[in-house]
Amino acid sequence: MKKNLIAFLLIILVAQQNNSQPKDFAKASGKILLDGNNKEILLKGINLGNWLNPEGYMFKFQKVNSFRLIDNVIKELVGADDAREFWKSFRNNYITKEDISFIKKLGLNHIRVPFNFKLFLVEDHPDIFVEEGFKRLDDVIKWCNQENLYVILDLHAAPGGQTGDNIDDSWGYPFLFENEIAQHSTINLWKKIAERYKDEKIVLGYDLLNEPIAHFFENKSELNKELEPLYKRIVSDIRAVDKNHIIFLGGAQWNTNFEIFSSPFDNNLCYTFHKYWMPTKQEEIQAYIDFRDKYNVPIWLGESGENDDEWINSFRELLEKNNIGWSFWPYKKMESTRGIVSFPITEVWEEVIKYAEGQRENFEQIRNSKPNREIVNNALSELLENIKLKNCTTNLSYLKALGID
Repeated sequence: MKKNLIAFLLIILVAQQNNSQPKDFAKASGKILLDGNNKEILLKGINLGNWLNPEGYMFKFQKVNSFRLIDNVIKELVGADDAREFWKSFRNNYITKEDISFIKKLGLNHIRVPFNFKLFLVEDHPDIFVEEGFKRLDDVIKWCNQENLYVILDLHAAPGGQTGDNIDDSWGYPFLFENEIAQHSTINLWKKIAERYKDEKIVLGYDLLNEPIAHFFENKSELNKELEPLYKRIVSDIRAVDKNHIIFLGGAQWNTNFEIFSSPFDNNLCYTFHKYWMPTKQEEIQAYIDFRDKYNVPIWLGESGENDDEWINSFRELLEKNNIGWSFWPYKKMESTRGIVSFPITEVWEEVIKYAEGQRENFEQIRNSKPNREIVNNALSELLENIKLKNCTTNLSYLKALGID
């Protein structure tokens, strides 16, 4: 009898879980988003920064601040083959099913997954695709399906570079907007992603280009003119294979400038802005609200954070007061309270930092300044262990700032 009761309860639990799954694709509907069960959803989520597009400051580096520069350091220390194995283990450990389950249990309803194009295609041979990036997205989408947690896919580092800074792992300029090969590669990548995940209802949508066109380029006005036409080309190719998913469009100058947009050119768009380090006042977000009202479209804060808890709480409350969904940055970070969880820095990692930030301008300096191999191996192995969720510390005051009790 007891076994039958347990089996019955398990059947009910499974049924409840299945019923909670989205029945259809989420979509834009006027100024709001509707979930897959046709109910209004206010997005509340977190960015999985540093997982599929590492950034130097997440490792306590300053000069070595983009993925290719970090990768160079690791290769200098252990060689290309061991570096490749390091990154494989890093991606295996940094975000796992346990992390996704934890995020869901906190009460958040989506994640944003920033990724680097180099995990999907070869930079010097852009006609060659690789499976690494697709495998990682397959995994996180599967975990999100199991947890009924929406996922937004974000091209954080596009071919050629869309930002022109460390965050897009570029060569210091947004060559994407001047290079047809880079544009073709970007369009082709998004089409392949859309074709692969066109039936995944847990995928909320596609965030096409993170923070395009930094503010410090003298020709930014000319570059800005190229942004929406490129968006239109990408969307056209996505819609050839996927007519269902929401497409997120970010403004120029770090996702702040919506003046580059004309009227919406697709019936399932959401416009995304980013705001950091400003007063949490209504006037700071009013232009985006005005845009929403003018064009009757939804808006979403795709990134913000890297501030103290009081600021996070104040900005979150301002956004929610104006019915604006959010996704703060980041989920996990080394030795920091400015994220949901933190992993520790170690003494041997300090040696890696010292090497990375030191003089490495020629091979003699590289040879003479390296820590010994035992220190390096310990530093890398300890990092790979510490980034696992079970070894992380939860920042309770940060959760409170996000409105999570």
